[in-house]
Formats: sequence, C-alpha cells, structure tokens
Amino acid sequence: MLAAAVHAPNHRMTQPWRFYVLGPEARAGYGRALGHRKAKRVDETEAAAAVVAKVEASHRALPAMLAVSMMLDESPEIREEDFAATYMAIQNLSLAAHALGLGTHVKTGAIMNDPAARHAVGVSDDERIVATLSLGEPADLPPAKARQDATELTRWVP
Repeated sequence: MLAAAVHAPNHRMTQPWRFYVLGPEARAGYGRALGHRKAKRVDETEAAAAVVAKVEASHRALPAMLAVSMMLDESPEIREEDFAATYMAIQNLSLAAHALGLGTHVKTGAIMNDPAARHAVGVSDDERIVATLSLGEPADLPPAKARQDATELTRWVP
C-alpha cells in the first residue's frame, strides 16, 4: 500500500508525503487528543471524561491506523502542489488497500493541527498532518452514498 502511495504524481518530484504507522499507544494518544476536542461540547465533567475514554479506547482498538503528513515548503505554490500530491498518495494507498480487501476510512479536520495529536503521531514542526486513515477488514459494507452524476459536474469548453 505504501509502495503504491509513493507512485502518486507530484510536480517537481518533491515527494512531500510522510507516513506514520501508529501502534496501540500512538493510536490511543491520538484518540485521547480527539476525545478532548469532542469533550469540549459536553458540559458535565463525568460525561466529558467518558467521551475522552471512549474515543481513546476506540482508537487503541483499531486494527491499523496511519497518519499521512507532508513536508512544508516555504513557497506557497509548492506547498499547494505538495498538498495535492499528498492527497493523490492517500488515494493510491486507499485503492491499494481496497484491492487487498481492506476497508479504509480517511479522516481530516482541525484535529490535524492539535498539538496533542501532533505529539501522538510524532510529526516534526516542518510537517503538516494531512489525514489519518483507519484500515482493517470491514465487518460489513455500508451502502454507497448518493453522488451526483459526472454529467452534472462536467462542462465541455469549446
């Protein structure tokens, strides 16, 4: 899967992506950081602690979890190109996992910049976490979500 990821196209061949395979303690640390963010929406102290514990435990129990980061270039243009390239690497990785019969769940959001989450993953200051991926054998296949037809999203420009 990682070999497929690094074959993603990227302008200038910067190969900005970095992959972190998280063990149980790192997954739990990341889950704890996410749990604290979710617990901010809960008023009762015990209920908030339960949210943190639940999210931490669910992340520790994941069969596999990856964090994908990118190196941060000083140039805004290159940084944007590298972000796109890193997402192409994530797509390649996801397709390779699917071909192996594994399910993936790609997650993004403000948690990527949370200092506790960054610490759990072990990224350096010159990197940005782009996404995390949970991987494993799916217990069942959820129904596909409705999507617009490509013809509705395509314009032919003469």
